[in-house]
Amino acid sequence: DLAETVALVEKTGQRVIAEHVDVRDLPALEALAERAVSELGGIDVVVANAGILSWGNAWELSTEAWNELIDINLTGVFHTVRATVPHMIRAKKGGSIILTSSSAGLKGQPFTLAYTAAKHGVVGITRGLANELGEYDIRVNSIHPAGVRTEMMNVDGLFQMIQGKAATLGPIFMNTLPHESMKPEAVSAVVAFLASDDSRYLTGAQIPVDLGTLNR
Repeated sequence: DLAETVALVEKTGQRVIAEHVDVRDLPALEALAERAVSELGGIDVVVANAGILSWGNAWELSTEAWNELIDINLTGVFHTVRATVPHMIRAKKGGSIILTSSSAGLKGQPFTLAYTAAKHGVVGITRGLANELGEYDIRVNSIHPAGVRTEMMNVDGLFQMIQGKAATLGPIFMNTLPHESMKPEAVSAVVAFLASDDSRYLTGAQIPVDLGTLNR
């Protein structure tokens, strides 16, 4: 996916810096941000999208699984912000920060306790950071997708748990629109909107791209 993205950017005649960096590694993220500013001139838009998913009964979740998911899905978002925001403030040009949460960040989704907790935490980062950065004309918003057709959707164990609770907890996962999942482009379009000047007056918002699942 990264190689494809690089090729698409270069096809437009633009320059791209692409590196594999673990969001749990703050010094590595800071070094990448420094390189971006040094070589490309600045940071105008930040998208924190890294994430993993685990599932099972909450009382059976191991400490190791909890820590790994929280470190990536929540602390990783903080690290991304921590590494980039100082550059945006110093540039005095404003900007847009876009944090990927989930429909699970706005409802009590069962069978994914660590994921649900982390995605709720992303909402807290969004809302608090939007207030702190408002004076710098840096807006901060979160996106809340339902199921997206990526590798993260290969979760047979979770689907089996949902089917086993079809008459009780299963409806929490139901969508209003007649689709089980979305193409990634559905989310990318909202990212592009939030990165653009069309959203210049929008901050601290939670944007659902959720097939109506939060409307239930």
